[in-house]
Amino acid sequence: MPTIELTAADGHLLSAHRSDPEGTPLGGVVVIQEIFGVNDHIRSVADRFAAAGYLAVAPALFDRVERGAELAYDASGAEKGKELAWNLPIDQPLADLTATAELLADAVGGPGAVATVGFCYGGMLSAAMASRRARHLGAAVAYYPSMAAQLLVKDQPHIPLLVHLGELDPRVTPADGEALAARWPGAVFRSYPAGHGFDCDRRPAHHPEASAQAWEHTVRFLQTNLEGGA
Repeated sequence: MPTIELTAADGHLLSAHRSDPEGTPLGGVVVIQEIFGVNDHIRSVADRFAAAGYLAVAPALFDRVERGAELAYDASGAEKGKELAWNLPIDQPLADLTATAELLADAVGGPGAVATVGFCYGGMLSAAMASRRARHLGAAVAYYPSMAAQLLVKDQPHIPLLVHLGELDPRVTPADGEALAARWPGAVFRSYPAGHGFDCDRRPAHHPEASAQAWEHTVRFLQTNLEGGA
């Protein structure tokens, strides 16, 4: 069932890509989109988690403003994605992510077996979930969390949090990373000689070695911090 529908607590109906593993899931992963929507890349990330044994769901957060938005990795797509993402009040995507986490918790044995893994805009939301919706999760992973240093000033993760940063990132700068590390001393930070979006193989900044290393750290982090699946 690759495409499903979810209902958030405020009644909003949204679509999502679901990817099921073979056999009993090791846990559940909420895959959180970049500013480019739930596109082929994000669906491939969910499928990759399923191949690793996790039930993965990627909710379409832009359905609140434009249903089915899938943007290209070019200047036009980036401009539209920024408009869609940063004008969306944060409580709305958090409601959609919470509904996704609850669906996964029902399927894999409880919230302690569910993690969020987000990228860029989604990385910021993943860190926000670790602070504001922690009871729905067992762990969270944030790849180069855009604007987290500026927007999550009062947030503190209440569950294990892993943050991946690019040392050459012009958007989530080394100074931003230092600010986040000082703010969240209990989180795990990993840095790589790469730029923003290094995990995405559709982007010019893709860094295969950094991507592979971050994936290895992410899977190990989930194995260590999530409770066993159902």
